[in-house]
Amino acid sequence: MNTILNQYAKLLVNYCLELKKGEKLLIRSTTLAEPLIREIYRETLAVGAIPDTIISFREQNRLLLSMGNEEQLAYISPLYKKAIETYDAFLHIRAPFNLKEDQNAPANNLKFRQQALQSLSDTYFKRTGTKDLKRSLCQYPTLANAQAADMSLEEYEKFVFGACKLFEKDPIASWVEVRHNQQHIVDKLSQATVFRYTTEGTDISFNTTGRTWMNSDGQTNMPSGEVYTSPVEDSVNGVIHFSYPAIYQGHEVEEVTLWVKNGFVEKWEAKKGKEFLDHIFSIKGARRFGEAAIGTNYSIDKLTKNILFDEKIGGTVHMAIGQSYLQAGGKNVSAVHWDMITDMTKEGLIYADDEVIYEKGRFIF
Repeated sequence: MNTILNQYAKLLVNYCLELKKGEKLLIRSTTLAEPLIREIYRETLAVGAIPDTIISFREQNRLLLSMGNEEQLAYISPLYKKAIETYDAFLHIRAPFNLKEDQNAPANNLKFRQQALQSLSDTYFKRTGTKDLKRSLCQYPTLANAQAADMSLEEYEKFVFGACKLFEKDPIASWVEVRHNQQHIVDKLSQATVFRYTTEGTDISFNTTGRTWMNSDGQTNMPSGEVYTSPVEDSVNGVIHFSYPAIYQGHEVEEVTLWVKNGFVEKWEAKKGKEFLDHIFSIKGARRFGEAAIGTNYSIDKLTKNILFDEKIGGTVHMAIGQSYLQAGGKNVSAVHWDMITDMTKEGLIYADDEVIYEKGRFIF
């Protein structure tokens, strides 16, 4: 374990964040990830960068959301604020105790907390969009995630480390190869402006004029394997059905269908969790799309109910309601960014300027 975590730390520090001497890094996680945090701290010192940490304990956020008054809910850690506004790099390590800790928190408190964080969230998206703030999101395997994925902890550890290519001789070289292979896809997509996704229950189109397709090569997310953009906000039209469970803030919503006109979600349905969907769509900016993407990682071939992995599954597409990506040219602003996924392997087609470029889960160019 120590060896694999050392490999993980080297990948995160030297490839994902490309830390340099004198740069300041904030590491944010829970106490469960202490073994990985320790190795990242060690590697950060080795390259001459300056590490800081914010480490959460079990049910910390739930306690705040359920017991906090307005003053407490509005409070933001000065270290976190300073890091988002001025640090050079930010690493968020997901290591949950319980994936459903927050799901019974009062909706009004949750909304108030999101609004309190909105200004800092805007700063985060602006700085990461220009790469003034280098950031990466990764996973430390915990029992909560293993149970959600229907795996033992040992099986889940192998899944996570394998998805990050840590068992390969040179993980960094492997991710550079991913970047090279995906650039071929990005170059093709960049030649078109009108896109259409079709599969069972789905026929949706969007425009990317003035927008950029991004090559997600493992630097901002580890693991990765997707290409994505932010569609022109008022260009999204049609209907999209998400065949995979949509999970957000500990809530699981199933069989979501959205009807969209001129970029605005006019109607929605779900077989499970519609009340939570109703709540999300009451939040400013959530009824427009911030992302359209295609999963390209065929080594991730199973649903684990963890969006960091599931949105990358080869043979799927996903769209996110809410916050856009500045680096892709997006302009929608929201406290929400919720990725929802649908399978394309059975009868899925993607059109680029009326040309079929993708069929049944695979690009055909």
